[in-house]
Amino acid sequence: MTDSSKMIINLALFGMTQSGKSSAGNILLGSTDFHSSFSPSSVTKDCCLGRSCHLCGFMRRGGQEITLQIQVLDTPGYPHSRLKQEHVKQEVKEALAHHFGQEGLHLALLVQRADVPLCGQEASSSVQMIQELLGHAWKNYTAILFTHAEKIEEAGFSEDKYLHEASDTLLTLLNSIQHRYIFQYKKGNSLNEQRIKILERIMEFIKENCYQVLTFK
Repeated sequence: MTDSSKMIINLALFGMTQSGKSSAGNILLGSTDFHSSFSPSSVTKDCCLGRSCHLCGFMRRGGQEITLQIQVLDTPGYPHSRLKQEHVKQEVKEALAHHFGQEGLHLALLVQRADVPLCGQEASSSVQMIQELLGHAWKNYTAILFTHAEKIEEAGFSEDKYLHEASDTLLTLLNSIQHRYIFQYKKGNSLNEQRIKILERIMEFIKENCYQVLTFK
């Protein structure tokens, strides 16, 4: 397998406590690398990098089959129930530089529960951290991953209706990031089917960006 037939995609997960970041990271990786559980407080305390197995023939580029590998950086919830915000921000900044300093970051995923409205200062904190850490180009390298999307189906909403009735805060954010979003469902599909659908959507965003990356010092 030559280098031209292999592609490594670098992703980072951001979001509030109990938004489902670690669980989403495990789906992306097709593994259980990240500890994920229900808790009344923040579970993730440190940044952690996970690597997927190789996905052979996942896509074609220039007429050639490409083998894909996913690298995912899981980060502590922000705001955090135990750690100071400046500590979390510094930890994530150092992790981005360590893991993606030269290779670069393809996409930051803001993980947001679909059944929890995005509004208020606390909910905006994760967005502000992304803006600070990714810089002025953050809008081109950020997408929203809605977890617990099955809840909106149970409530009788379609994805379009859900977004139409979303908070002004969420609508403004979606406009800023060129409406890059993904819904993650836990019902009806196997974990592998969920994973492939989400990865295909992510690759659409990355392709729209011409496979460019953000680098960190």
